[in-house]
Amino acid sequence: MTPQGWLVERFDDMDPGRRNLTWERGVGRSSGRWRLLIAAMAAVLAVDGCQRQPQPPAPAPAGRGTPRPAQLQSWNDSVSKNAIVDFVARVTREGSADFVPPGERIATFDNDGTLWSEQPIYFQFAFALDRVKALAADHPEWRTRQPFKGVLEGDMKAMAAAGERGMLELVAATHLGNTTDEFATAVGGWLASARHPKTNRPYTAMVYQPMLDLLGYLRANGFKTFIVSGGGVEFMRVWSERVYGIPPEQVIGSRAKMKYELRGGIPVLLRLAEVDHVDDKAGKPVGIQQVIGRRPIAAFGNSDGDFEMLEWVTSGSGPRLGVIVHHTDAGREWAYDRGSQIGRLERGLDEAAARRWIVVDMKQDWRVIYPEEAGQ
Repeated sequence: MTPQGWLVERFDDMDPGRRNLTWERGVGRSSGRWRLLIAAMAAVLAVDGCQRQPQPPAPAPAGRGTPRPAQLQSWNDSVSKNAIVDFVARVTREGSADFVPPGERIATFDNDGTLWSEQPIYFQFAFALDRVKALAADHPEWRTRQPFKGVLEGDMKAMAAAGERGMLELVAATHLGNTTDEFATAVGGWLASARHPKTNRPYTAMVYQPMLDLLGYLRANGFKTFIVSGGGVEFMRVWSERVYGIPPEQVIGSRAKMKYELRGGIPVLLRLAEVDHVDDKAGKPVGIQQVIGRRPIAAFGNSDGDFEMLEWVTSGSGPRLGVIVHHTDAGREWAYDRGSQIGRLERGLDEAAARRWIVVDMKQDWRVIYPEEAGQ
């Protein structure tokens, strides 16, 4: 639900076969995640208009390095790394007071800013912008209708003027009203050709090698790893197994309602223009319980959008681990926290010490950032 009401699907009176997304007023509340997107739109369009760097060789396979679970070699020998290793050793040592049976070793990871980069804008929204351009030929009305006109013309002011409602219309038009298979095909095709506006790397090459190593390390020690993200669950499920080794059934995210129907005798799932769950902030523990049904013993995030997940996970009984990835490396990635329009980190940073959460300093604790730097 949006601040103004529902985005709903209706049939065009003149063409019953054509579905339109329309706005209905009602009482609702949107995630702060979408409000942040509005301010970030100017940044991504400005960067996209700049001259691109020469394209580096694409890593193979795209985005997935080779985990080194025993050594975590992409990490420097630091307090943060040693605390993580110590926790894993304690919960996996049979006979110890902190031993946790394998079935209870669950670790949850935010995605944007925790497993892959999120600047200058969430990558899923970059997909939405490119999708508008790809679909424009089928929607001539977009040439004169904002915010679509602004996207097609690269008009930053027009995009900003469209506000939150305009951003939500973009998401609805590019993500909803299709089948799950159609959407997966669109996402896969985009990932195969799209490049990050600053690095010119495939988006799936913008994952963090230290986190790939950590995922492999945890799984080698009997952990089951889940993604718990504010991003769209169907967007992430397309590539999560190939990139992170996390199968689609272990991905939790924001989701639209769906409807089962037959098309030409073939059963499909239609993605409706209606929100089912926003997996951000307080929605993350809810999503975890709904999907996993068990409280994890470790949680990893990077922003205040992950605070409630970290709080809920680490408030359970027995050994618990909460980790925040702090973006401090302006040279190799980005440096941001307080006041950032994307990935804001204030409360988590202020309360981490009192809550005994580990704060990973990206600049100091990570030997490399991306798989390409590790020679993958």
